[in-house]
Parts: sequence; C-alpha cells; structure tokens
Amino acid sequence: MKIAFYSTKPYDKIWFDSLNKEKYGFTIDFLESPCKEASISLARGYDAICIFVNDYVTAPMIEELYQMGVKAILLRSAGFNHVDLRAAKGKLEVLRVPSYSPEAVAEYAMAMLLTVNRYTHKAYTRTREFNMNINGLMGRDLFRKTAGIVGTGKIGQAMIRICQGFSMDVIAYDPYPNSDLSVKYVSKEELFRNSDVISLHCPLTEETYHIINKESIDMMKKNVYLVNTSRGGLIDAGYLIEGLLNRTFAGVGLDVYEEEEGVFYEDRSNDIMRDEILARLTSFPNVLISSHMGFFTREATKAIAEITLENAYALDQGKELKNSVVS
Repeated sequence: MKIAFYSTKPYDKIWFDSLNKEKYGFTIDFLESPCKEASISLARGYDAICIFVNDYVTAPMIEELYQMGVKAILLRSAGFNHVDLRAAKGKLEVLRVPSYSPEAVAEYAMAMLLTVNRYTHKAYTRTREFNMNINGLMGRDLFRKTAGIVGTGKIGQAMIRICQGFSMDVIAYDPYPNSDLSVKYVSKEELFRNSDVISLHCPLTEETYHIINKESIDMMKKNVYLVNTSRGGLIDAGYLIEGLLNRTFAGVGLDVYEEEEGVFYEDRSNDIMRDEILARLTSFPNVLISSHMGFFTREATKAIAEITLENAYALDQGKELKNSVVS
C-alpha cells in the first residue's frame, strides 16, 4: 500500500517511520505541502492520502482523488469537519483516530486556564528581565468555582476529572448526556449563565458552529474564563473581541482559531499578519493563544501513528473498518 502524507512536519516521522518499519511495511512518502486544490494532484499513484487538521478535502478534490484511484483518506485526527463526507460516500473511505490521548488535551486546557488566571506567562517574562514586581498578576482561586464543560466525550470527561480534582463544582452541557458520569447536566443557557470557567470540548458541527456568539456571551458572568482546545469555529471571534473589550472575560485561552489554516504550525514571524482579528486577539493582555498543540505529547503522537497505520492495514487487508466516518 502506498500512502501520501500531507502537511508533514519532522515530528510526524518519529513514530510513523519506526512503527511502519516494525509492523506494516507500507510505502510512505512524507510531503511538506498541505492538502488543498493545488496539491491534490500529488496523490496520483497512491492508494491513500493522510491529512491533518488544517488540511481540507472538498467535493471536487474527492472526485479527483476517486478518478486517480485513491481508495481512502486517513485522518491524523479525531475531527473530520474538514472533509466533505457526503461527497466521499460511495467513493472513498474516510478513517479517523477517534481517541489518541484525551488526557493530553484536557491537561493542556487546564494548563491554559491556570496560565491566564495566574499570569505565569507574564511572570516568566518579567523575571527573565529581573522585574520581580507582582503588581497586575493577581489571579483567583479555582477552589469551589463553577466549571462549565461543553461536550462530555472522552476529552470532556478527562477535563471533568481534572476540575473535580481542583474541588471545582462542575456542570456540563451535551445534547447526548452520559448517565454514567458523576456530573450535573444543564442546558447550555444555564451553563453560560452560571459558570466561572467555560471549557469547550465538543466537535464542530452545524449545531455547535459559533456556539460562543453575541447571545451566549451576553449571558455570561462578568470575569468568566473561556478555554477552547477543540475547534476554532466554535467561537465567533468578532464577538469574542467585543466581550473582551466589555471586560466580560477575565481570561481567554485559545489553542485553536477559526482561520488558523496557513498560520498555525507555520513560522510567520517575518510576515505581516493580515488577519486583523487574530492580530487584535494577540494584543489583549489576558488572552493566551497557542498553535493547536493540545494533543502534542509523546503518548498522543504515538497513539495517532498506531491507529492511523492500523486503519490503513484494515483497509489494505479488507478487514472491518472500525474507525470509518462515512456512513
């Protein structure tokens, strides 16, 4: 089986190379190019392509892949909103990594919350210059504060456990409640109104697109903390900026951004940033932005490689495709 990997970074090869040589023996070519209209022709001659979160595959691209004889799209992610599944049905298999390390993402979400709350990033910068003044760095106890968890899949469940470990009062919203969880489910409106901390852990769907918008922000307490380690499209960034200007938010942690394609995972330090919203967000002293790295642990990257290659093996051997997202 021949697989073309798009959007390859040096760290992608660490586990994929070794695991493939140990167990599978596929022909893998690592391409630096992202997967988009202009680069889809690079897939000619391959049985499958493998893409990451900021790649995308539209209906015309799927038709082109199908005509080239490509059999599958392997996702190095749990989310699949960047692939036109309707167009893929009956033409290409789409196989994802449903769970790699929920704890990695949840732990990172809590790290972002702790950072924006206690200003550890600013303290680090100050003390590097021997400025030991702590004025302006006052945070708040998380003890007995209310954490609102939006989405109670595996990552949301891991975040619930972490918040409970901090003795926070946890409430949750999910259209499909899990009765096995020791958490109080509420409506999303009640969650927005009563939470001191809101952490997003839901997939990006038509229902969740811009779930954080003017209406939901207007419901929130003053000085609420918001963390998003899921998908950028969950937040309407324009209204987020308005909320920041109105001091609704005490702190915001964003590991994702709706227009992150072509920016996140790249070195743009010598470029003029043309995304005015992203540039504006970085100007707020209480906003922490990172480059979609919540998953980035050794355990998680190894699991991604293992499951992705196992998906390819199942396809190659005609076995059951347990992680297919094309119904």
